[in-house]
Amino acid sequence: MVWIGALATAAVAGAGAAAGYLGLVTGALPLDVGVGRRTRPLGPQTVDVAAPREVVFDVVAQPYLGRATRAMREKVQVLERGTDMVLAAHRTPVAGGRLTAKTTETVRFTRPERIDFRLVRGPVPTVTESFVLTEHGSGTRLVYEGGLATDLWRAGQWWGDLVAPRWEATVATSLAAIRQEAERRAQAA
Repeated sequence: MVWIGALATAAVAGAGAAAGYLGLVTGALPLDVGVGRRTRPLGPQTVDVAAPREVVFDVVAQPYLGRATRAMREKVQVLERGTDMVLAAHRTPVAGGRLTAKTTETVRFTRPERIDFRLVRGPVPTVTESFVLTEHGSGTRLVYEGGLATDLWRAGQWWGDLVAPRWEATVATSLAAIRQEAERRAQAA
């Protein structure tokens, strides 16, 4: 009988650990205790775009300030809109598309040179990011960089080491899409 109790306890602990992991991955169970915080850089990632800075800015800002395409509405939902800032929910497939991470971020716009993102809720306590747009030759240079913070010392650092590469890969995919759309618009003009 003792082994049945131990097995039941192990099953409950395993289910709790799995639920905690799923909660962290999807952003449903954010962990922000402010103890043992460590910050790591994100980026920089640089993309040169053969389009004017205003066009690149408009492509980045469109899902937040304008009418989003159907594909973008599946990824970004504006929850609150101000004159130069929005609160937006982002949905990103993770774990081979079996799970969806949900983050909530503020997005602040400084036309035409900067867009800043600050995580409000997600898989880590803090993320700050920026897209800085500068004129470069006949086009635009878009530089992404930021920082990702985790709590709980080494355990948090381990979690950040898992999250950061996926976060940066998602940004790289977005930057490629921004470049493609901005260059398409510039050619059509």
